[in-house]
Amino acid sequence: MFTGIVTDIGRLRSIERPGVEARLVVETAYDTAGLAIGASVCHSGCCLTVVEKTPGHFAVDASGETLSVTTLGDWREGAEINLERALRLGDELGGHLVYGHVDATGRLVSATPDGGSLRMDFALPAR
Repeated sequence: MFTGIVTDIGRLRSIERPGVEARLVVETAYDTAGLAIGASVCHSGCCLTVVEKTPGHFAVDASGETLSVTTLGDWREGAEINLERALRLGDELGGHLVYGHVDATGRLVSATPDGGSLRMDFALPAR
């Protein structure tokens, strides 16, 4: 589970595409010694599992389906990534619960100033 509170802005160090899937290596300020293999990390809204780690970096794999229904398929080396570690039982929420699973990619149709805010309208796929 996630709260939606970004705790680091990582950078995509490298991306390997041996087939339809991809391995993403992310630079982070997280202490990777405390980041377990198998840990779930939210990457700009998409939950991915840590498969390798070194000091200051970790790697995750993204399936072809994940690449096709999220913006991850458009990422390039050097891209900034909002990162959030998963909640542990007893952690302060500080926000709201977010599952971290993406079902589709929407398209921003309009962004209109609304007082001190911005009203955004999105088009979603029919499915």
